[in-house]
Amino acid sequence: MTTDVRTPITQAMQEGALTRRELKALMSRSDAPALVRVVGFVAVLGLTSTLITLALGTVWVWPAMFLQGIVIVHLFALEHECVHYTAFKTRKLNDVFGNLCGYAIILPFQQFRYEHCNHHTYTQLKGQDPELIELPISVWKYLWYISSVPYWRNKFSQIARNAAGRLNDEDRTFLTKHEAPIIFREARLMVAFYSVVFTAALVFGWSWVLWYWMIPLFLGEPVMRAIRLTEHVGRPNVDDMKENTRTSLVWAPMQFLCWNMNYHAEHHYAASVPFHALPKLHEKLRGYVYVEKRGYLGAHVDIIKQLIGHKPRSDAPTSKP
Repeated sequence: MTTDVRTPITQAMQEGALTRRELKALMSRSDAPALVRVVGFVAVLGLTSTLITLALGTVWVWPAMFLQGIVIVHLFALEHECVHYTAFKTRKLNDVFGNLCGYAIILPFQQFRYEHCNHHTYTQLKGQDPELIELPISVWKYLWYISSVPYWRNKFSQIARNAAGRLNDEDRTFLTKHEAPIIFREARLMVAFYSVVFTAALVFGWSWVLWYWMIPLFLGEPVMRAIRLTEHVGRPNVDDMKENTRTSLVWAPMQFLCWNMNYHAEHHYAASVPFHALPKLHEKLRGYVYVEKRGYLGAHVDIIKQLIGHKPRSDAPTSKP
């Protein structure tokens, strides 16, 4: 039986840190904040694309594409917000932008939505959380995960499997027989989309597909893998949001790109609170959230200390009295 994830919110209310009226106000949704951020995101993408254009034909094109990739992979943050239907007040806008992001980063929107629902229900519980990233057994395995090779291998296998109309045991943990056909159709559409894109790129010589999109996407994905590690990895595999989820304090540019999802514990406490209200919720929940004040780097220092034995592993079995 899972712990009610609202318990820390209830505790904060009981102790006067947060009122019901304040929480309701924080849950208020609007199209404007997300549309403004999308415009800003496009502007940043335009800047990094310009850097690639200026660097074409030189060795500097690789760091330019890497920067472009960092921006592109953060479309995951917008897709994640759309999965919760909190990015925009208008449900249709969440669906439109969620699918656009999904096609851009090869992450099917509906499949992610069903999977992510179980992640919130069974956070950090082995065998139940479909998004569980286990604490690596070694530094080498840690680096291997960050390389993003395991991620892409799993993602391509999943899309191919679903496009073929098949589910594996993990799929069945969050998909019913009614949802499976939706996932199959979505996977087939994504395969068809990329087939058309790459065929057109070959026929018409669209080299921009590689230089401005595909190569940057694969170059940038290790950055997203490193960020995803900071959310739960290294925290205990227990049914307690104050223990199993980490909030990281990061610089404003990263906070902009990740749509405030660095406030990850607050997001798990109240998933109905939209991205633009998470900083306010963070202020209200001081003392009720596990915070890594050193940011993403600090989270990785904590993980590495566990891997090299300088700190007890969070997944170590507890001795019973």
